[in-house]
Amino acid sequence: MDRRSAIRNTGLLAGASVTLPTFLSLLQSCKRETRLDWEPEFFTRDEAKTISTLVDMILPRTETPGALDVKVDIFIDKVIARTYEEQDQEAMRKAIADFNEDCLKNHGSVFNDLNESEKIKVLEAAEKSSGKFNPGIWGITIGNQEPVGFYRSMKAVAIWAYFTSREIGEGVLSYDPIPGNYNGCLPVKDVGNKWSL
Repeated sequence: MDRRSAIRNTGLLAGASVTLPTFLSLLQSCKRETRLDWEPEFFTRDEAKTISTLVDMILPRTETPGALDVKVDIFIDKVIARTYEEQDQEAMRKAIADFNEDCLKNHGSVFNDLNESEKIKVLEAAEKSSGKFNPGIWGITIGNQEPVGFYRSMKAVAIWAYFTSREIGEGVLSYDPIPGNYNGCLPVKDVGNKWSL
Protein backbone atom coordinates (compact mmCIF):
# COMPACT_ATOMS: atom_id res chain seq x y z
CA MET A 1 0.00 0.00 0.00
CA ASP A 2 1.46 3.41 -0.91
CA ARG A 3 1.56 6.49 1.24
CA ARG A 4 -1.43 8.12 -0.45
CA SER A 5 -3.73 5.19 0.09
CA ALA A 6 -2.27 4.72 3.56
CA ILE A 7 -3.42 8.13 4.71
CA ARG A 8 -6.55 8.30 2.53
CA ASN A 9 -9.08 9.01 5.27
CA THR A 10 -6.87 11.26 7.31
CA GLY A 11 -7.13 13.30 10.24
CA LEU A 12 -5.74 9.95 11.44
CA LEU A 13 -9.13 9.35 13.04
CA ALA A 14 -11.40 10.65 10.31
CA GLY A 15 -12.59 7.23 9.22
CA ALA A 16 -12.73 5.63 12.64
CA SER A 17 -16.18 4.61 13.77
CA VAL A 18 -15.55 5.00 17.46
CA THR A 19 -17.52 7.43 19.58
CA LEU A 20 -15.95 10.46 21.23
CA PRO A 21 -16.42 9.12 24.78
CA THR A 22 -14.36 6.06 23.83
CA PHE A 23 -11.54 8.27 22.61
CA LEU A 24 -11.72 10.44 25.69
CA SER A 25 -11.55 7.37 27.93
CA LEU A 26 -8.48 6.23 25.99
CA LEU A 27 -6.86 9.60 26.55
CA GLN A 28 -7.57 9.52 30.26
CA SER A 29 -6.30 5.93 30.53
CA CYS A 30 -2.92 7.15 29.25
CA LYS A 31 -2.46 9.00 32.54
CA ARG A 32 -1.98 5.70 34.37
CA GLU A 33 1.00 4.77 32.19
CA THR A 34 4.45 5.83 33.35
CA ARG A 35 7.01 7.00 30.84
CA LEU A 36 9.65 4.48 31.93
CA ASP A 37 7.34 1.47 31.89
CA TRP A 38 5.46 2.30 28.72
CA GLU A 39 5.30 -0.59 26.29
CA PRO A 40 3.50 0.29 23.05
CA GLU A 41 0.38 -1.68 22.23
CA PHE A 42 0.74 -1.14 18.49
CA PHE A 43 4.01 0.57 17.63
CA THR A 44 7.39 -1.12 17.64
CA ARG A 45 9.89 0.57 19.96
CA ASP A 46 11.46 2.39 17.00
CA GLU A 47 8.08 3.54 15.67
CA ALA A 48 7.13 4.75 19.15
CA LYS A 49 10.37 6.76 19.33
CA THR A 50 9.56 8.38 15.99
CA ILE A 51 6.04 9.32 17.10
CA SER A 52 7.25 10.56 20.50
CA THR A 53 9.94 12.70 18.90
CA LEU A 54 7.52 14.05 16.30
CA VAL A 55 4.79 15.07 18.78
CA ASP A 56 7.43 16.57 21.08
CA MET A 57 8.67 18.74 18.19
CA ILE A 58 5.12 19.76 17.28
CA LEU A 59 4.07 20.55 20.88
CA PRO A 60 7.22 21.05 22.98
CA ARG A 61 7.20 21.93 26.66
CA THR A 62 7.32 25.68 27.22
CA GLU A 63 5.71 27.52 30.11
CA THR A 64 2.89 25.01 29.56
CA PRO A 65 3.18 21.20 29.42
CA GLY A 66 4.28 19.63 26.15
CA ALA A 67 2.81 16.69 24.23
CA LEU A 68 4.97 14.19 26.09
CA ASP A 69 3.92 15.63 29.45
CA VAL A 70 0.28 14.77 28.71
CA LYS A 71 1.27 11.49 26.98
CA VAL A 72 -0.04 12.27 23.52
CA ASP A 73 2.25 9.60 22.04
CA ILE A 74 0.78 6.91 24.30
CA PHE A 75 -2.72 8.03 23.38
CA ILE A 76 -1.97 7.78 19.65
CA ASP A 77 -0.58 4.27 20.16
CA LYS A 78 -3.72 3.19 22.04
CA VAL A 79 -6.05 4.67 19.42
CA ILE A 80 -4.30 2.87 16.57
CA ALA A 81 -4.08 -0.40 18.49
CA ARG A 82 -7.70 -0.42 19.60
CA THR A 83 -9.63 1.27 16.80
CA TYR A 84 -7.81 0.82 13.49
CA GLU A 85 -8.57 -1.99 11.07
CA GLU A 86 -5.60 -4.18 10.21
CA GLN A 87 -5.12 -2.59 6.79
CA ASP A 88 -5.10 0.89 8.35
CA GLN A 89 -2.56 -0.24 10.94
CA GLU A 90 -0.30 -1.54 8.18
CA ALA A 91 -0.77 1.72 6.31
CA MET A 92 0.37 3.60 9.41
CA ARG A 93 3.47 1.42 9.70
CA LYS A 94 4.30 2.15 6.07
CA ALA A 95 3.74 5.89 6.53
CA ILE A 96 6.16 5.96 9.49
CA ALA A 97 8.71 3.91 7.55
CA ASP A 98 8.42 6.24 4.53
CA PHE A 99 8.80 9.30 6.77
CA ASN A 100 11.98 7.87 8.30
CA GLU A 101 13.24 6.79 4.89
CA ASP A 102 12.89 10.37 3.63
CA CYS A 103 14.81 11.60 6.70
CA LEU A 104 17.54 9.02 6.09
CA LYS A 105 17.83 9.94 2.42
CA ASN A 106 17.83 13.72 2.93
CA HIS A 107 19.58 14.06 6.31
CA GLY A 108 21.47 10.82 6.94
CA SER A 109 19.44 9.44 9.84
CA VAL A 110 15.95 8.53 10.99
CA PHE A 111 13.89 11.36 12.48
CA ASN A 112 14.46 10.77 16.19
CA ASP A 113 18.26 10.54 15.67
CA LEU A 114 18.53 13.90 13.87
CA ASN A 115 19.81 16.97 15.65
CA GLU A 116 17.41 19.79 16.50
CA SER A 117 18.07 21.93 13.43
CA GLU A 118 17.71 18.94 11.08
CA LYS A 119 14.38 18.01 12.71
CA ILE A 120 13.17 21.56 12.22
CA LYS A 121 14.15 21.41 8.53
CA VAL A 122 12.24 18.13 8.13
CA LEU A 123 9.12 19.63 9.73
CA GLU A 124 9.36 22.84 7.72
CA ALA A 125 9.58 20.82 4.50
CA ALA A 126 6.70 18.57 5.61
CA GLU A 127 4.59 21.62 6.45
CA LYS A 128 5.10 23.03 2.95
CA SER A 129 4.57 19.76 1.06
CA SER A 130 1.65 18.31 3.04
CA GLY A 131 -1.91 18.64 1.83
CA LYS A 132 -4.39 20.80 3.69
CA PHE A 133 -7.62 19.81 5.39
CA ASN A 134 -10.77 21.08 3.71
CA PRO A 135 -12.88 23.43 5.79
CA GLY A 136 -15.83 21.91 7.55
CA ILE A 137 -19.21 22.83 8.96
CA TRP A 138 -20.48 21.16 12.12
CA GLY A 139 -17.80 18.47 11.84
CA ILE A 140 -18.58 17.63 8.21
CA THR A 141 -15.85 18.21 5.64
CA ILE A 142 -16.77 20.42 2.70
CA GLY A 143 -15.89 18.86 -0.64
CA ASN A 144 -13.80 15.82 -1.38
CA GLN A 145 -10.88 15.59 1.07
CA GLU A 146 -7.63 14.77 -0.69
CA PRO A 147 -4.95 12.89 1.28
CA VAL A 148 -2.97 15.23 3.51
CA GLY A 149 -0.06 12.91 4.26
CA PHE A 150 1.50 11.42 7.36
CA TYR A 151 2.90 14.62 8.88
CA ARG A 152 -0.29 16.69 8.61
CA SER A 153 -2.52 13.90 9.91
CA MET A 154 -0.18 13.18 12.83
CA LYS A 155 0.00 16.88 13.65
CA ALA A 156 -3.80 17.12 13.64
CA VAL A 157 -4.30 14.17 15.97
CA ALA A 158 -1.48 15.32 18.28
CA ILE A 159 -3.07 18.74 18.66
CA TRP A 160 -6.50 17.19 19.20
CA ALA A 161 -5.17 14.77 21.84
CA TYR A 162 -3.24 17.57 23.55
CA PHE A 163 -6.15 19.98 23.88
CA THR A 164 -8.59 17.29 25.00
CA SER A 165 -6.29 16.02 27.74
CA ARG A 166 -7.42 16.71 31.28
CA GLU A 167 -4.21 18.52 32.22
CA ILE A 168 -4.57 21.04 29.40
CA GLY A 169 -8.36 21.31 29.65
CA GLU A 170 -8.31 22.11 33.34
CA GLY A 171 -4.85 23.51 33.96
CA VAL A 172 -4.04 25.61 30.89
CA LEU A 173 -7.30 26.53 29.18
CA SER A 174 -10.01 28.40 31.02
CA TYR A 175 -12.31 25.83 32.56
CA ASP A 176 -15.72 26.12 34.14
CA PRO A 177 -17.31 22.73 34.90
CA ILE A 178 -20.65 24.39 35.66
CA PRO A 179 -20.99 27.17 33.09
CA GLY A 180 -23.38 30.02 33.69
CA ASN A 181 -25.34 32.12 31.21
CA TYR A 182 -24.37 31.97 27.56
CA ASN A 183 -23.46 35.25 25.92
CA GLY A 184 -22.36 34.73 22.33
CA CYS A 185 -21.77 38.38 21.53
CA LEU A 186 -18.75 39.21 23.69
CA PRO A 187 -15.71 40.80 22.04
CA VAL A 188 -12.76 38.41 21.92
CA LYS A 189 -10.63 40.81 23.97
CA ASP A 190 -13.16 40.49 26.82
CA VAL A 191 -13.07 36.69 26.81
CA GLY A 192 -9.35 36.30 27.48
CA ASN A 193 -7.93 32.80 27.33
CA LYS A 194 -9.38 30.09 25.08
CA TRP A 195 -11.91 27.91 26.82
CA SER A 196 -11.84 24.12 26.96
CA LEU A 197 -15.60 23.54 26.91
